Amino acid sequence: MSKFDKDAFTYEDLIACAEGNLFGSGNAQLPMPPMLMFNKISKINTEGGSHSKGQIIAEMDISEDSWFFDCHFKGDPVMPGCLGLDALWQLLGFYLGWLGQPGKGRALGVGEVKFFGMITPAIKRLEYIVNIKKLVTRNLTLGVADGELYADGEKVYSAENLKVGLFE
Repeated sequence: MSKFDKDAFTYEDLIACAEGNLFGSGNAQLPMPPMLMFNKISKINTEGGSHSKGQIIAEMDISEDSWFFDCHFKGDPVMPGCLGLDALWQLLGFYLGWLGQPGKGRALGVGEVKFFGMITPAIKRLEYIVNIKKLVTRNLTLGVADGELYADGEKVYSAENLKVGLFE
């Protein structure tokens, strides 16, 4: 169970996390915008998801003016796949901090990533779903999860065996 009573977080909460104020000094932080790749967490729990070990659902509203379209690619704008993958890692690290586990988060790897579509300026809303598979809390804290990214309701990415560790 989490040390937090909250099961959803606003943009202001996410910024507090990015500033190091949500989980405490030296603990998990989100990146600051523009690298923060979601603007709210609509659901977080320790029992849900496809493996019944916890789930995080987050959302991001985007527009044709989103920063990444201007630089990737000129004349053929598309959100870089690495940003969607990073968002899934960000969410897994947030989950570990939400559990009250100490340490700074670092992405440690991913098993397999698949792309089924693209995120173009026509897309209005992204939804990220992270399903926790395994949690290790020994010498270090390690989270393992599967994640999916939906663009206007259509699955465009999947990632298996995302790994994030917390280091003190």
